[in-house]
Amino acid sequence: MSTNSPQSTQAVISAAIATLKRGDGQGARGQLIEAERRFPSDANIKLNLAMVERSLGNLPAAITALDGALSIEPYFFLALISKGAVLEQMDKIRQAAEVYGHALRIAPPAEQAPPALQEQLRKAQALVDTQSSLLREHLHDRLGDLLGNTSGESLGRVSECVDLMAGAQRKVYHSESIQLQVPRLPAIPFFEREYFPWLPTLEAATDVIRDELVALLEQGMPGFAPYIQYPPGTPENQFAELNHNNRWSSLWLWKDGVPQEEPMARCPQTTAVLAELPLADQPGFAPTALFSALAPHTRIPPHTGSTNSRLLVHLPLVLPGPAGFRVGNETRQWQIGEAWAFDDTIEHEAWNDSDETRVILIFDIWNPLLSAEERDLVSALLREHSDWLYGQSR
Repeated sequence: MSTNSPQSTQAVISAAIATLKRGDGQGARGQLIEAERRFPSDANIKLNLAMVERSLGNLPAAITALDGALSIEPYFFLALISKGAVLEQMDKIRQAAEVYGHALRIAPPAEQAPPALQEQLRKAQALVDTQSSLLREHLHDRLGDLLGNTSGESLGRVSECVDLMAGAQRKVYHSESIQLQVPRLPAIPFFEREYFPWLPTLEAATDVIRDELVALLEQGMPGFAPYIQYPPGTPENQFAELNHNNRWSSLWLWKDGVPQEEPMARCPQTTAVLAELPLADQPGFAPTALFSALAPHTRIPPHTGSTNSRLLVHLPLVLPGPAGFRVGNETRQWQIGEAWAFDDTIEHEAWNDSDETRVILIFDIWNPLLSAEERDLVSALLREHSDWLYGQSR
């Protein structure tokens, strides 16, 4: 057997641990230092040496041993979590949180970890969360004068950048189109109002639109049907609970570019308002416009939309209580009569925590960052692709 085989190094480690259990910490330390000299590339020996040094109160030496292990195996989870614990014991809380953060990113699933490790992971996560919150507050306080005006999109980006650096947000969300992805378009969760000079006109019509909607609600919501209606055999994924379920229902005024005559007849004023707005025009695909109703205590799970060539506009009409909406890292609360436009190809979700149904008006518009020529090309591309799939066989 080779003298540097895993069996031989494990035997040395086991012998040192046995020595430590007999109360001879110095003896265990000597055994592991000798083993380290013989096997300088064995990260496990250094990990166990760190454990012994810690038991003897030699915390800086424990850090040195753990850094040695991590220099050999940078993704050595046990060494990372141990280093975080030693730094915490040394009262270097900020550094401990940073190391814990690295460890948590590569930690095994909690259900696969032994109970003692699960508890350690929970404590590590709690410390990371606390320090992330404190760092976020610190950065926003120190940068307050610079971040004071976040109306510009560039400052909004930097504000989110601050949260990402602090760890208050842990993910950068990108555009993920299901159907058509236009490259080089920026992934902007909520677009600034200045892109849409007609928004005040829409918002001024809130009461008119809401009156027609309320009349429908009082009649028992005629024409409303489940928003999700997957045919048999279609993967349902996160929408399994909402498939063919009226907890998320809709009444379409335009659907895939086709006017819906009966709902339009029920809502003539809403139809007239929308007809004056620059709805997306993608024959066979857009415009779409609908009332979207979310039942009490119902959540629409995170998902992405079909194409970033268009945006969705929300106009809230019935808000009986707590309800919210998230796009990427930005969460907003609806306010009656206040509309917004967002890129639905960025992961988004909605929830209604109230005891009554929440209803908003949704319709699509072109992404304002596309030129008129690009819009024409996108429409032609969608049409040709559809013809390829469903038109005359070739």
